[in-house]
Parts: sequence; C-alpha cells; structure tokens
Amino acid sequence: MRAWAVERTGPIATRPVVEVERAVPTPLPGEVLVRVEACGVCRTDLHLAEGDLVPRRPGVVPGHQVVGRVEVVGDDPAPRFAVGDRVGIAWLRGTCGSCRWCRSGRENLCPASTYTGWDADGGFAELAVVPAAYAYRMPAGLSPADAAPLLCAGIIGYRALHRANLPPGGRLGLYGFGSSAHVTAQIALAQGAELYVMTRGEAARALARELGAAWVGDASDRSPVPLDSAIVFAPAGPLVPVALEALDRGGTLALAGIHMSDVPTLDYQRHLFLERDLRTVTSNTRRDGEELLALADRLGVRAHVRTYGFDEVDRALSDLATGDVSGSAVVTLPG
Repeated sequence: MRAWAVERTGPIATRPVVEVERAVPTPLPGEVLVRVEACGVCRTDLHLAEGDLVPRRPGVVPGHQVVGRVEVVGDDPAPRFAVGDRVGIAWLRGTCGSCRWCRSGRENLCPASTYTGWDADGGFAELAVVPAAYAYRMPAGLSPADAAPLLCAGIIGYRALHRANLPPGGRLGLYGFGSSAHVTAQIALAQGAELYVMTRGEAARALARELGAAWVGDASDRSPVPLDSAIVFAPAGPLVPVALEALDRGGTLALAGIHMSDVPTLDYQRHLFLERDLRTVTSNTRRDGEELLALADRLGVRAHVRTYGFDEVDRALSDLATGDVSGSAVVTLPG
C-alpha cells in the first residue's frame, strides 16, 4: 500500500515526509483494519516532521485525524465494529487502564499512553490499524472530509474550552485561528459566548468574522475588552503574557498546543495576580471525543475544509507551515 512516512526530520521545505510503499498491516486481536477515506492535517504532524516532536519509531507514518471504513476485524469475542462501519481514528491510541490517572478518568495523563502517527503508523496511508477500543463511530451526516478535523482539532479544542472555564455568556479570546480554533469558536458561539479573535493572516481573520466574532485583530493586538477566558492555539510562547494580561479578574488562560516556543518571563502583578489561572491541555480522553462528536452533530458544527489529494501530503504540510490554509487541511483518498 501507499503511505507517507517521516524519512528524517527537518524543515518542511526539505521534504522530510516522503511517499513510500508499505505492506498492508494485519490487525491483531481487538484491532480493526481501516481503509482510509480522509485524514486531517494537524500542526502536530508538522511538529513531528520538523523534529519539534521526536518520532518514537523510525519511518513513522503521521496522520491522526482519520476517517475510513472497517475492512478487517481482528479476533474479538464481542467486536465493537463490523466490516463496512465508518470509524474515526484519533490521536490517543492506548493507555494502561490501571494507573491512578486512568482509574480517575484522566487517561490523557497516563504515563504509558501511546499516540497515532507518533508511536504507531497513522492515517497518511491507504490503510491503517487501530485498537477498536480507541476508535470512534462517526456521525452519519458528515462526509469523511468534513468529519476528519473533528478527531483532533475538534477534540482538543473542546477540551481546551473546558479547561478555559468560560462562564455562561462570557467573553472568550482565541489566539490563533487555525483548524482547532475555528471549530472551537463555533461551539463557544453556539453556547452564547462573546468571541474575540487575535490571529495573523487576513484569510483567518476573515473566517473569524464570517463565523460571528465580535472583534478580530492581529495576533499581537490587545483585546478591546477584558476577557473572562482565553485559549492560545498558536505555538508561540510570547503570546502567553499577552493573553494573561488581557484577562479580567479571575480569568483563565488555557494553552492548547502539544508544542510551544519558549514563554517569556512573567510579571506576577501584570500577568497572574487577581486570581488569574494558567492551564495547559494534554491530549484528550475518549470521553472528550465522544462528547465532542455528539455535540458537533447536534449543533451543526462544520469545519472550513481545504482538501488535498493523497499525492499532495507534502504540499498540505508546507501550506500549513506557511499559513496558507484557512480552516482545516484534509487529505482525501479515492473511494
């Protein structure tokens, strides 16, 4: 089968991700083999290709926003899925199930957790294997390309929104407005939030206005009003003090990225005093995923999608790196 693998890490302009031929994987007991229909392109894939995240296995196939049809079901006395079912494969791929984090419903913090497209091959391939317990049944009303961004951009944004502790009808600031932020914005607006967006790139700013933001500015601009909550989606540490200073008394800032450049020194009085909270987001739980998919289906949340053919994976990553993607980039495969 055809796949795209990280041959070596380096700047995306050096084409570290290359097309390869791989054997068709065989599902183990409890796993399913999925024929990929679409795979979203995440900034984490870019971090992996460029070496900000060190690949955990040589020649790993990135891609962790995968939608496809079950082709083979591994041995399982009570299978969750049948051949032909449309399923989603997300970032979280496995946990130990027995540590104190797993037992308390915080499996995203499991020290033994594993990840699609990092520990095991992901969805930039014609076929992919996933443990059935970590796959999602996809909403029937969404096309594969529309559904794919929900499997990381949507799930992580949903968890970040929860971590940001937004009060009902509160003012929410979003720093960066890419794949995850524009999905999160739709959920927050549907729940009555007042939205303020700070982001680079006129296309992203135009999308924020189109979705209903009350105010839109550049990434370095100060919000015109104090914020109850904020989320930094951009992997830019210098935005952290900017966002903290924009918070009202008792406000909360959540950092949504798996990787971020260095955060400058914070001034206690300017950035943290008056009970401002600073939180991070680490992966997701399966419950986050189930809740997000149900909520997105009920609210009619739709990603703004730009599609690429399977032979354009390197181009999609390059466009993401240069900021040429408005909304979500999705690689689609012929049916």
